[in-house]
Amino acid sequence: MSNYLYLLLTPEALVASMLPPEEFGAYLAVGTEKRAHGQAVFFKVEDLPNKIFNLADMEKRCIPHPNGEPKHSVYLSIYRVLERVPVNSLKNLYLTTPDGKVLELRQSKDLPEHTHKYNLYQELAPVTSRVVSGLKPVDLIHYITDKEHNLFVPRICFVDLRLGELAENPAEGIVGDLPYRNVEHLRDCIIQIQKNPEKSTKTVNRVNPQWFPYRAVATGIYAGDRENTCYYPFPSEKELQTKYYDWWRSASIMGDSFGTLF
Repeated sequence: MSNYLYLLLTPEALVASMLPPEEFGAYLAVGTEKRAHGQAVFFKVEDLPNKIFNLADMEKRCIPHPNGEPKHSVYLSIYRVLERVPVNSLKNLYLTTPDGKVLELRQSKDLPEHTHKYNLYQELAPVTSRVVSGLKPVDLIHYITDKEHNLFVPRICFVDLRLGELAENPAEGIVGDLPYRNVEHLRDCIIQIQKNPEKSTKTVNRVNPQWFPYRAVATGIYAGDRENTCYYPFPSEKELQTKYYDWWRSASIMGDSFGTLF
């Protein structure tokens, strides 16, 4: 049996497992008793330098059970993990629904244009704030990981969330199907950015549960630092309705049971 390395984002941790990604995602979401537990977001990690983490410990502990069953998880680190994993070691990203359906996202070098004025981002690691910003995703990564700022992190991972008409007209834009409860607060945060263009970001909610509705994802998920950026595009609506129908149906039904953001 092979050993796999995964970087969990919900919550942040480096985990070894004998389960391949789809089985590992299902295990994280529903556990061994097949009961709904929660969504999971994680990277597959490869080519990780031994000097960063104690990978020898993985070889000793990530072994089959006496009955031959594969080892589900061995936690190797739970503190400041993302900042110690090189960006080029981050491979495919996996989004798991609360009932264990797994969607694989591959990296793309083709970044979206982001022509609208304002954006809503939910940070996944190492911090978990939701912010609005006039910065495009890559610019936000460079801004947040700039050591010249008082508030910075060495590396960041976040999801780009839909704003609909609020992305152009925060004061009068129609909310539509956006799954945000406190829209007036969200509007006010965007308007503050609008009135003060020199302000790069405005925090909507500083401390959040590490969960977000997949139906709110806009372009996808980003990770990076000052030198490197990874982009994982979210499937188009057509792809979700056809190629990924089973996952999307699960994400829509189970996601709605968690309520709305904010």
